Amino acid sequence: MDAMKIMTEGMLKAEKPQFEVGDTVRVDVRIKEGERERIQAFEGTVIAKKHGGIQETFTVRRSSYGVGVERVFPINSPFVEKVTVVRRGKVRRAKLFYLRSRTGKAAKVKSRV
Repeated sequence: MDAMKIMTEGMLKAEKPQFEVGDTVRVDVRIKEGERERIQAFEGTVIAKKHGGIQETFTVRRSSYGVGVERVFPINSPFVEKVTVVRRGKVRRAKLFYLRSRTGKAAKVKSRV
């Protein structure tokens, strides 16, 4: 049990990032490589938000060299440095899993004006 830490109310982030499903976001993730630490950006479309409260997560999808890559980030994770909204998307679904089967321009989400 000591290997798995349980999140408490004190570990919550002071301000949660404000974004919705369909938005294109840039997530700055802290990565530890040996002794060194660096920040890596992961930019893509938010295709899902799950749960609520402490365990809330969001899934970001992007295409990298023609291969779809998805990452699930806990909102309150200490490794998620910041989430920046690059573009607001206009969608009519709570989950955008249909984007997985689409490639190229068909996988685009319309922009909200």
